[in-house]
Amino acid sequence: MKRIHTDGACRGNPGPGGWAWASGAESFASGADAHTTNQRMEVIAVIEALKENPESPLEIVSDSNYVVKCFNDKWYNGWLRRNWKNSQGQPVANRDLWEELFVLALESGRDITFRWVKGHSGDVMNDFVDELATQAADTQRGRHS
Repeated sequence: MKRIHTDGACRGNPGPGGWAWASGAESFASGADAHTTNQRMEVIAVIEALKENPESPLEIVSDSNYVVKCFNDKWYNGWLRRNWKNSQGQPVANRDLWEELFVLALESGRDITFRWVKGHSGDVMNDFVDELATQAADTQRGRHS
């Protein structure tokens, strides 16, 4: 199973942001958005990882509870059942991105699992994607390898 680490970063929330994914030190990408939120960057990182890595099975490793719990705790079932409302009856934030991600992760028939990792805890690949995302947020330039 191929493992891909993802991360998002934001300077201010909202503010300039960056996203990154990596499946090793030689296979990675990052990008930037001038005005965004940390949660949007976390979701975009997974979208971009799935677009660039079409194989299956995949394991997405993220320090974002927002991303991991959506899939592992199946938040999406409630959102769809409630017509894109969260458990408090409010519109689901970042619906545009979630819809795109659901096509890639749920409707594609691919075998994709999600695993949470504690951020800034010494996980080498999590630290690597954090650095890439932070650099993208700071410079507003992405990288690709």
